[in-house]
Amino acid sequence: MLDRKTSDQLDNIIAKQIAKQITANGPISVSEYMHIANDAYYNDHDPLGVNGDFVTAPEISQIFGELIGIWMTDIWIRAGHTRNVNYVELGPGRGTLAKDILRTTNNFDFRPAPFFVESSETLRVKQMEAMPEANLCSNIEELPEDGPLFIVANEFFDALPIRQFIATHSGWRERVITNDKGNSFIAMPGTTDMGNFIPNDLKNVPVDSIYETNPQTSDIIYELINRIKEQGGFLLIIDYGYDASGYGNTLQSVSNHKFANPFEDPGKRDITAHVNFMEIANIARLRNMQLSGPINQGDWLENLGINVRSENLLHMHPERAEEINAARLRLITENEMGRLFKVMAITHSDWPTGEGFTSPIPKIDVETL
Repeated sequence: MLDRKTSDQLDNIIAKQIAKQITANGPISVSEYMHIANDAYYNDHDPLGVNGDFVTAPEISQIFGELIGIWMTDIWIRAGHTRNVNYVELGPGRGTLAKDILRTTNNFDFRPAPFFVESSETLRVKQMEAMPEANLCSNIEELPEDGPLFIVANEFFDALPIRQFIATHSGWRERVITNDKGNSFIAMPGTTDMGNFIPNDLKNVPVDSIYETNPQTSDIIYELINRIKEQGGFLLIIDYGYDASGYGNTLQSVSNHKFANPFEDPGKRDITAHVNFMEIANIARLRNMQLSGPINQGDWLENLGINVRSENLLHMHPERAEEINAARLRLITENEMGRLFKVMAITHSDWPTGEGFTSPIPKIDVETL
């Protein structure tokens, strides 16, 4: 484990660590590079807010968490006011979303026990400041084994390491990372034939096409579904992604609220990839779970009443009119978060499904992302 140092020092250490590993053993996969870089980044940074690198929906408006709280409470009521419910949040940031959700559920005498799954020591400190009563877990195995699990994952799966495969004149190869100069690296095709990892529908796509998979996401989804099948409850996923399998490069990086090169300054910037909701949906179907969505975030929030809630806030705080309207539009409009972000719920087969989902998931199709 690396000693705590300033961000600049850490960045140099991470870049040197990766470069040394490549020099000794050859190029590393995109997945390994992303894992090393993000592990260092989240352990040393609070990435959220105006002074961070990006802003998530809970930081934009309290309404986001309030609507999820109402959505959860409705399920709890229709499930017969089940006791011993556990609220679980994966990657809870600063704890802002949990505070808004549980403040809302408390208004209905629904008080689930909060559990945060978080590996970042920096963010754990922020989370305990926001919600001292929360139970901190390093992994899913530490979650309670009794009582239903109400699991929320907002912008969690996008940060998990992906594998990338690239079509070449010689066939499919895994995309790997090698040294460039300074704190920079470059991506290139590996040497091993990886055609067995590619769906038949994508075998004949144009050269330089990229196909992505996320084995870690699949493993986590399987594990969470197994827990829900045993204990009851649901998994609510909100993230940016796509709902039809295809090909395309979605790897990206953000620094200081601007897009950046993911292969520069590892450990200094957030590296993410779009979530494959189709792949998650197929796992849920195989496990005989109830599936809702994915639906565009904007549509889901409007179905849950974001416009009405915004009007109520405007009446109570007319001096914040510009702020409230701007936040609402950022969450729901197509050119902001409304279309890119998707919402999906995976629910125990014997539990009531959540409201707000009006668009069924499409059949598997192949399209360029």
